[in-house]
Amino acid sequence: MRAIRLEQVTGNDAALKAALTDAHLPTDDIEDHGRTFFKALSSDGRIVGFSGVERCGDDHLLRSVVVLPDHRGQRLGGVLVEQTLASLDRSGDVFLATMSAAAFFARIGFSEVQRDSVPAAVLATRQLSSICPSSATIMRLIRPPT
Repeated sequence: MRAIRLEQVTGNDAALKAALTDAHLPTDDIEDHGRTFFKALSSDGRIVGFSGVERCGDDHLLRSVVVLPDHRGQRLGGVLVEQTLASLDRSGDVFLATMSAAAFFARIGFSEVQRDSVPAAVLATRQLSSICPSSATIMRLIRPPT
């Protein structure tokens, strides 16, 4: 199963909160303004994961990417990220912060960047300014030339 479709959900969605909590991902700011979350559904309508993005000026912060335990190992994470990124306009860059998934994100086109090279609007998010520890790996999507 690799076909999924995304449906937008709000930050107060109980299944989103439960999935993030179970995956040890932060939920402190998911109800704040400016975040967009998606649930990923299989072809038979089952929830297989979640993702989110936060607009940061011209850039975006990819966040809250989780595949539910029963659906891991099916290469859905890459599909989920790909479809989430397809929902964004192509202006600006896409960043993320991770404590444990840098290798996964590197395989799908992200590259580690130094904190001092990250735009101020991205650094000002609650995610990067107070929720994620300073030891988190920050990555930027490397897009092919258009």
